[in-house]
Amino acid sequence: MTDPEFHKQDTLPGLKKPPGTHLEAPPSLPKKIGTYPIEGLYREGGMCFLYLASRPETRDPVIIKVLKPHLRRNPEVIAKFVNEANILALADHPNIVQLYEYEETSSEHYIAMEFIQGQSLHSIIEHNPVSLRRAVEIILEIAYALCHLHTLGVIHRDLKPENILITDQHAVKLIDMGVAQMLSASHHKTPQPQLVGTPIYMSPEQHSNPEEVSYASDIYSLGIIAYELVLGKLSHGQIHLALMPKGLQKIIAKALQRRVEDRYQDVVDLITDLSAYLNSANLERERKGTDQLGDLSMHLQQAKMLMLPLALPQWPGLDVGVSIHRSIVLDTIYYDFITLSDERYAIAMVEPTNKGVEGIIEAAILKGLIAALSRLATTPSNLATFLNDVISSELPGRTFLFNYAMFIPSQHTVSVISCGPSHVWIGHPGQQDISNIPNSNPALGSSISSEHQEVSLPWRSGDSLYILSEALCTPSTNQMLQSLSDLPPQKLTDAIIRKATASDQGPLEQIPLCAISVMG
Repeated sequence: MTDPEFHKQDTLPGLKKPPGTHLEAPPSLPKKIGTYPIEGLYREGGMCFLYLASRPETRDPVIIKVLKPHLRRNPEVIAKFVNEANILALADHPNIVQLYEYEETSSEHYIAMEFIQGQSLHSIIEHNPVSLRRAVEIILEIAYALCHLHTLGVIHRDLKPENILITDQHAVKLIDMGVAQMLSASHHKTPQPQLVGTPIYMSPEQHSNPEEVSYASDIYSLGIIAYELVLGKLSHGQIHLALMPKGLQKIIAKALQRRVEDRYQDVVDLITDLSAYLNSANLERERKGTDQLGDLSMHLQQAKMLMLPLALPQWPGLDVGVSIHRSIVLDTIYYDFITLSDERYAIAMVEPTNKGVEGIIEAAILKGLIAALSRLATTPSNLATFLNDVISSELPGRTFLFNYAMFIPSQHTVSVISCGPSHVWIGHPGQQDISNIPNSNPALGSSISSEHQEVSLPWRSGDSLYILSEALCTPSTNQMLQSLSDLPPQKLTDAIIRKATASDQGPLEQIPLCAISVMG
C-alpha cells in the first residue's frame, strides 16, 4: 500500500504552480477588511492569506480569509472560493469551523469565520503520545464531522492532520473546506483534471481523477489519519497495518481498500465499527505498554491545570483577566490569586527554569510554599527572601522566575517584585506610555544570600498592571500593550495570546504562555 513517489508530490489545491516558485510575500497589512479591524497576518495558504481580526461590535476574534492579489481576477479560483463559503454556510456542526460572513467588495472577496484556539492534529501526532482510547475518540469526532458533510452532499477532498484542530477544550474542529465539493458537481469531465488535495492522504481514485470521487475518498483519508494517530507518528505514505492493534486492523484495512467498492461506502458504517471497538474489551487488551505514556501525558496535562485557580478573583475595586496557552509539551507556568489579610490582594506568576515533568513537580512545590508564606510575609520582598531561602536549602540547583504584585486599594498602592527579568508593566490613564517596572533581583534559587528589592507605586482608579510570561516579553511589548489598552482585562489578555500564537505557530506551540491584566 505504498508508492515511493506518490507522497513526495507538492500540490497547490486547485491550481498548478510553476516549478521553482515560492509562496507569495504578503501585502502590507490592511487596517480593515470590510468592517473588520485587522490585528495581524495569521497564516498563509496556497491561494489565500488568513488574517487575525476582530468583530467591531464586540472585539471578539475572527479569521478573515482573502484571495491572494494575483488570483482575484481568476474566475476558476473565485468560483472555488465562493464554493467554500457556500459549503461553510451549509455546515452547522460542533466539529466544523463556523462561518460568520461572506462578502464581495469591488476589489476582493472575503470569508469571516470562527477563530479557534488550539493545536493541529499534525503537531499532536508529532509531539504528544495519545492513548489508544483517546485516539479512537478523536477519529470518531472527525467521522461525525464527515458524516454531517456527507449528509449535505459535500465531499471534503483534503482531509489531513493540518486541517484538524484540537481545541483547548479538547474538541475536534475541521477547519478547511478550500477544495470541498458537492457530490452533484463532482462527476463532470474536465479536459485536464488538476490534482486536488494532499497526496499522502488522497485515495487512489482521487489521485488518478480528482473530479471523479465519492464519499469513500474521504473515508480513505480518514483511514490514513487514524493509522497515524494510533501509532503516534506520521506515515509519510508508508502503511504497515500489522503495526495496528488487531481489533483495529480490519476496520482500518477496510477504510484503506484501493478499490472503491471494497471500501466503506458510508461513514456511518465506519462509525458503527469504531464505536463497537471503543466499547469492547479488545481495546483494553490491545493497549501496548507504551500506551500508558499517552495516559500519563494526559494526566500530567490535567495536573498542570489543577494547579491553576478555578475562577477569577472577585476583589473590590479590581478587575482581573487571565489567559493561557496550553503548549503541546509538558512545560508549565504557575500563577495564583491570593487574598491576604487587611484588604490586601496578591497575584503571583512563577516559571520553573526546569522543563517537562520536573518543572511541573517544582511548580507544585512552589505553589504550596507561596500559599503558606505569602500570608506570613508582610511585603513582597519578605516573601521573595523566604522563598529563596527555602529553595536554596531544599531545592538546590533549581531556579524560578518569579513575578509578584500586591495591591492595597485602600492605600492606593501596588508593590511589585520580580526575581529574574521583570515581566510586569504598568499604565496610567491619560499617559501614552506603558512602562516595564524595573528590577535587579536574581531568579529565585540562583543566589543563596540575596537581598530582594520591591517597587512601590501609586495605584488609582483606571490604572492597569500586566504580568506576562517570559516568552511574551519582547522589545515591542509595551507598544503591543498600548495598542490593546482600551480593552477590558479579559479581552486584552485573550488578544495578547492570540497575537503571540498567530505570529509564530511553530515554536510557540511548544511553549506555555500566560498573560494577566488588572485594572483599578
